[in-house]
Amino acid sequence: MTPILPLDSAAVFFDGQYSSPRLHHPECVAIGPDGAIWCGNAEGDIVRIERDGGAATRVASTGGFTLGLAFDGAGQLYACDQRSAAVWRLDPASGALHRFTSPGIRIPNYPVVDAARGCLYVSDSFAGDTAGPGVWRYDLGTGTGELWWSESMRFANGMALAHDGVALFVVETFSHKVSRIAIGADGLPAGRTDCVTGIDGLPDAIALDDAGTLYVSLYRPSRILRVCAYGKPEIYAEDPTDRVLCHPTNIAFDGRDFYTANLGRWHITRLTSDSYGTPLARRTLETVR
Repeated sequence: MTPILPLDSAAVFFDGQYSSPRLHHPECVAIGPDGAIWCGNAEGDIVRIERDGGAATRVASTGGFTLGLAFDGAGQLYACDQRSAAVWRLDPASGALHRFTSPGIRIPNYPVVDAARGCLYVSDSFAGDTAGPGVWRYDLGTGTGELWWSESMRFANGMALAHDGVALFVVETFSHKVSRIAIGADGLPAGRTDCVTGIDGLPDAIALDDAGTLYVSLYRPSRILRVCAYGKPEIYAEDPTDRVLCHPTNIAFDGRDFYTANLGRWHITRLTSDSYGTPLARRTLETVR
C-alpha cells in the first residue's frame, strides 16, 4: 500500500543528538499555547523547543523518564513520569514542578485534559504485556483521583478525547487496536467498543484533526495510519529506513504541521500534512473560555 504522504513531506525539525539538553529517545511531543514545541527525554527532562526549531531549553526534570504531555486551559503542563509512577505539573513561566498525583497508578503513560469536566484522564500501561486496568481520572484543581476505567487493557497507551467530549479513544498496544470508551452525562464510562482493530504493528499514540479523523502512530514499523470511514486504517506516512520517522510515539497537530517524537533516535520530526488540526492547548483554552 502506497503511503498518502510521500516521505519527503517529513523532515527532522529538531536534531537533539548533540544538543544541550540532548533529546535522548524522546517519547512525547506537545504544542504549547504560544506555539513552542515541548518534548521530553529518557532522563526525565521537560524540554521547550522554539517554534523555529532554533533552540531548546531544559525547563525542568523529574529525574525519571518523561512520557506523555498535555496542557490545560491555564497553560500548566502535565507530564507523565515512568520512574516515579506519577503525573507532575509544571508551571512553564516559573519552571516550578511538583508531583500532581497521589500513588496508585502503575505506569502513567499519556494524559488528556477534559476542560469541560475539569479533569485529567491518564492511561495506565500497568505492566508491559500483562493486561490490567486501565484509565485513571484526576481533578484538575486538587489532583485527587481514582481508577476511572477499571476493565483490563493490554498496555493502555496514547489517548484522545473526541471533540464533542462524548468518548475517549485509547490505544491498546499489545491488542493491536484502538478502543472507544463512551462517556456518560455523569462523566462515568458508559461502555467500550472497538474503534480500530487488527492493526499490523504496534500502535502507540493517536491524534484527531479538526474534522475528527483519527491518526495512529506505530512504534513498529515506523508508520502513521489514518483511519478512514468504517474504521479502516490506511497508511498515511511511513519510513522503511527508520531515519526521519524512527519508532514514532506521541504525535501532535499544529495547523498543517504534524509533529512526531521518535523513541528510536534523538529528534523531533515535522510533516507537512494534507489535513488541519488545532493544537490541543489552544482547543482546551477555547473550551475554558
